[in-house]
Amino acid sequence: MHWESILKEFVARAEAEQLPIEGIALADGEALLFKHCFIPELPRNIYSHTKSYMATAAGIAIDEGKLSLTDRLADFFPEALPSSPDERLLRITLRDLLTMSSGFGKPLLMGADRRKGAGFPDYMAYMLGQPMLDEPGKHFLYSTADSILAGRMIEKAVGMNLGSYLYEKVFAPLSQGWPMWENCPMGHPIGGGGMFMTLSDMLKIGQVYLNGGTFGGRRIVSEDWVKAASSLQIDTGDNPEGNIWKCGYGYQFWLSPYPGAYRADGAYGQVTTVLPEKGLVVAFQCPEIGDFERVKLALHQQVFTQL
Repeated sequence: MHWESILKEFVARAEAEQLPIEGIALADGEALLFKHCFIPELPRNIYSHTKSYMATAAGIAIDEGKLSLTDRLADFFPEALPSSPDERLLRITLRDLLTMSSGFGKPLLMGADRRKGAGFPDYMAYMLGQPMLDEPGKHFLYSTADSILAGRMIEKAVGMNLGSYLYEKVFAPLSQGWPMWENCPMGHPIGGGGMFMTLSDMLKIGQVYLNGGTFGGRRIVSEDWVKAASSLQIDTGDNPEGNIWKCGYGYQFWLSPYPGAYRADGAYGQVTTVLPEKGLVVAFQCPEIGDFERVKLALHQQVFTQL
């Protein structure tokens, strides 16, 4: 098959050039078509790829009528508000959080910050005490804190721990088991990162979206949500470096520079890309060390532009 020769050529190049990649897989909406692991396949940290799972939980909660994109963060957590809150803080909506446009104006609660103890012990109180530097919904600024806050809104809306909700609605139907997942000091799953998955399991969320929200014939999330989450919701700003991968953002999904394509994207190269026009999903995982730019270039040249 055409795709098989393309993937085999990429694997040969990766081995010849010693590219820092752990595994690559290809699937259509129903089945895994190709997988090559350069090391034994084990669950690994998928970093911000986690955000796309959290966003899927948001979509399901919206489908169930328990949550809305216009719901305001402050209304969900009035007890954590400062005594004289900035009016802009009161206007932050779920949509603002899902589009990385909260208005806090700087990246907060990123992985390195959490390791240093930032926000301990209460991430919600910590974030609602931050100064507002911009109007919510106006400018994109990538911040894991926005995803964490969105995750907390989902929990409040559905009355369940985010991990339990995702297990019931996504992990179990996709036969992904109960993944190891970083929690905040108060026991809430980190909506923006820290989930561990194998390559084979990680790509399944891409199959759900490729299928318009179904997996194995079972409805996971609505087709309306899939279309919205994978469409341009906010411009990611100027890109003077000419980075082809920075071309817009949906609801916790990045748009990709191929027809109709988008991706769940985690640090160091934990990526699931959906190619709707090709009817395919490409997923790969990479180590935390090595030049990931070399991997991206090879994937662009030998996989994404060739399929």
